[in-house]
Amino acid sequence: MTTRDGVRLDADIYRPEQPGEFPVLLMRQPYGKTIASTVVYAHPTWYAQQGYIVVIQDVRGRGTSQGEFNLFSAEIADGEDSVNWAANLPGSSGNVGMYGFSYQGMTQIYAASTRPTALKTICPAMIGYDLYADWAYEGGAFCLQANLGWAIQLATETARIKGDETAYQRLFKASRNLPLFDQVPASPEILKQLAPDSFYHDWIEHNQADYFWKNLSPNLDNVDLPMLHIGGWFDTYLRGTLNFYQERVNQSQHPQHLIIGPWAHLPWGRKVGEIDYGIEANNPIDELQIRWFDYFLKGIDTEILEESPIALFEMGSNQWREFYSWPNQNQSYFLMSTGLASIREDAGILMEPVEEDSTPIYDNLSVSNSLELEDISEFDLEEQDITQSEAFDIIIHDPWRPVPTLGGHATFPPGAFERSALDCRSDILTYTSAPLETDLHLAGDIFVEVYCEADTPSFDLCAVLSEVRTDGCVYNFSQGYIRVEALENPVRIKLQATCIKISQFNSIRLSLSGACFPAYPVNPGTGQPPSQTRLMDAQIITLTLRCGGNFPSKVVLPVVSLPMK
Repeated sequence: MTTRDGVRLDADIYRPEQPGEFPVLLMRQPYGKTIASTVVYAHPTWYAQQGYIVVIQDVRGRGTSQGEFNLFSAEIADGEDSVNWAANLPGSSGNVGMYGFSYQGMTQIYAASTRPTALKTICPAMIGYDLYADWAYEGGAFCLQANLGWAIQLATETARIKGDETAYQRLFKASRNLPLFDQVPASPEILKQLAPDSFYHDWIEHNQADYFWKNLSPNLDNVDLPMLHIGGWFDTYLRGTLNFYQERVNQSQHPQHLIIGPWAHLPWGRKVGEIDYGIEANNPIDELQIRWFDYFLKGIDTEILEESPIALFEMGSNQWREFYSWPNQNQSYFLMSTGLASIREDAGILMEPVEEDSTPIYDNLSVSNSLELEDISEFDLEEQDITQSEAFDIIIHDPWRPVPTLGGHATFPPGAFERSALDCRSDILTYTSAPLETDLHLAGDIFVEVYCEADTPSFDLCAVLSEVRTDGCVYNFSQGYIRVEALENPVRIKLQATCIKISQFNSIRLSLSGACFPAYPVNPGTGQPPSQTRLMDAQIITLTLRCGGNFPSKVVLPVVSLPMK
């Protein structure tokens, strides 16, 4: 096809074998149309066999399409042109749907923002809706490993398209061993030299939410389409998927469905990290999308709208749970310590709240009432063998040996990993609950509030939640990160949302540290942005965390409970 400004875009088109008119499924992507996102989806021939014309298009300047690739900048106009072109292909019924994940998810949203008449529904998966807060940065910290790895991947492909073998070889080698230790670690020389036009340079310079990000991010005001939203508990961009879903629910009159599995960004399978979540975790998205498209593009009643709009995979029980709305009620678990939470596993304690009556909601789940405590006097302190007096824990962040990344959502490889050895480090504070008397079901948003201070103008906090099993193994299931530039206590850390069953007799552990490298750059403590931070600028940082008494540091968990039969 030819765009409105005369640029040729190429696509592969897959058609059903039988004659007739069919709806069109469009995917627009930058990685080479032959791949067609088969790392997570069925091949387009399978979708064609279900009675659809499938169009896999190279975006401007990628694959064999003409033009200059400039990250996301052309996707609004090109997306609208592509939808209108696809709707008028020979054999098209005129109805178009879009699917795809990551960049291919974003191209759907950009195209939808123009409200083309032919576009009837989209299925965005694993997207960063607000490109600043949902993609490039998390809690104000630059997502170093994810952004740098992606920038080098795109730069390597650009070198191949240009036929620059020397640049291609150097960049390909860098993609297998990321350059993390240049003079300015977050701004490596190889990207400056071989990819001066990379989006990466703008992203790292704009380290605050501003008009740059507002103009770059999609805007769906006055857009109302039925959408199927797809996410993963260990996906880098889950917060974008959830933010977009919740915005659409608040603004849309059309159905909005959400499904989240125990998956990383890719692939979508039963095993993530070191845990096998069973056969129920196998990828159901292809069949689900066909039911969705059949309903909205063909007018076939697949009964999909008679099902609950939210399906969450509950890790631990390894089964799907259905909800009518996003869980939003919580319980607080307070941090207590003897002051040795970085040295002894029994020194940092997560205090379980007093029991409250449960209020049933949803189909087969009930959510405990929110718990508000003015102080910790209602806890059974005698049983815990500690006092109610205020306590503080201290850790020393040494940039020479920063706490390393292990699993989670912001690194590769992602997922759940056994981290008991990592938690033995003296620069990690650990707070562990008593063994659970019954199974504990969590579903929804998680955050941590801590009272802390540092001896530098800036510092980072990483919070990891894990399940401590009776055999001593510790497996992470959620984490969050924040860069603190202007201290206001308590510091609130938003963690990755989750849905998990913590089994009876196991415990919950909160691990706190001052780094998570290389998922995020090491904070130098100076307040300098990562684009200006030299390797030698990094300072040793003393972090003090207070809890108990007037400092109710806590973890807020989305506790749900199964009703007794």
